[in-house]
Amino acid sequence: MFVLEFKVNPKPTQISAIEEAIRTTQFVRNKALRYWMDHRGVGKKELFRYNTLLRKEFKFVEDLNSHACQVGIERVVRAINRFFENCKKSQPGKKGYPRFKKRSRSVEYKISGWKLSQNRKHIEFTDKKRIGRLKLIGSRDLNYFQPEQIKRVRILRRADGYYVQFIIALDPRDIVPAIEPSQKAVGLDLGIKYFLAQSNGQTEPNPQFYRKSERQLNRANRKKSKKFRKGKPQTQNYIKARQRYARKHLRVSRQREEFAKRVALRLIQSNDLVAYEDLNVKGLVKNRRLSKSISDAGWSTFRRWLEYFGYKYSKVTVAVPPHNTSQKCSNCGKKVQKSLSTRTHICPDCGLIENRDVNAALNILQLGLSTVGHTGTYTLGERFPLAALDRSCSVTEPQ
Repeated sequence: MFVLEFKVNPKPTQISAIEEAIRTTQFVRNKALRYWMDHRGVGKKELFRYNTLLRKEFKFVEDLNSHACQVGIERVVRAINRFFENCKKSQPGKKGYPRFKKRSRSVEYKISGWKLSQNRKHIEFTDKKRIGRLKLIGSRDLNYFQPEQIKRVRILRRADGYYVQFIIALDPRDIVPAIEPSQKAVGLDLGIKYFLAQSNGQTEPNPQFYRKSERQLNRANRKKSKKFRKGKPQTQNYIKARQRYARKHLRVSRQREEFAKRVALRLIQSNDLVAYEDLNVKGLVKNRRLSKSISDAGWSTFRRWLEYFGYKYSKVTVAVPPHNTSQKCSNCGKKVQKSLSTRTHICPDCGLIENRDVNAALNILQLGLSTVGHTGTYTLGERFPLAALDRSCSVTEPQ
């Protein structure tokens, strides 16, 4: 699947209609979840039949397109299946028991309930929620795709406004030109001092977007907290302050994602094989001293984009175990114990002197080359929800 995203500027009446559609989808999802809790053993068919009963019982549910209501049921089914899969795998910790949604942000239509204008610059939603006609703001042209290729349309609310996403049945590899092999391979060591160090000696500085914006974020959070009224309805001033605070966080997350996307694309286009660490980021962030810096680096986001671009451009990406890659000498293979504060690798056996991160990247490259026959640890649909997500059609994002 391939996702195109466009910005829209709905009128106040349209905003009310969109919010009503989102709340209706949330209502259907929560009612279906409650039905599953009260009737253990019911399956997908029973939940869809229950959706039909809801449409007959509630007028506001009937006003929403039937396919959009079915999406609410599908979200419950996915949550239930994910919970049982985690139980079967004996995953440590919480298994992800399905929860009720309180603040949903999207409503999703399938092949009905909407139609594009003749020039495909506008979209009109035709169900009884009366969302109406919206202008699509973006640089991509939907005329390049056939109408039957558009499988779903999603309206999404973010802190800075509303967006429309088109889910298109298209393999990302079908829309990129062939690239000549570079006959190069590189190993990557992700870190905090440097965002990454390459086996060829090059390093990428860590932009630290959150750290640089932390003072502004804290100030906006204090202003928001001063306007909060405990146990009372919140004022419009508090709502506006909360929106300003959310927009600042959205800006930081977009900066981090665009940086990860840009670095990943450059590495994939300039190398035929990219080896990187298979880091357990979820476990690493439990370190109280490093959790903020690790989260700010965005290693998981970078890995998703690296794997996606590797699939898109038919390049080999290899995730290798990170054990002892920083301690082992890349020249002779001897283990040289170092603390985190030691930034230079000095081998007493062979005399190699190298940057700690570059030495680790060389070890990662060697592991990647030795296990290149075992690539493909994740398939495209299993690993990344972002995999086919192209945001280049949205409005210019702040940097």
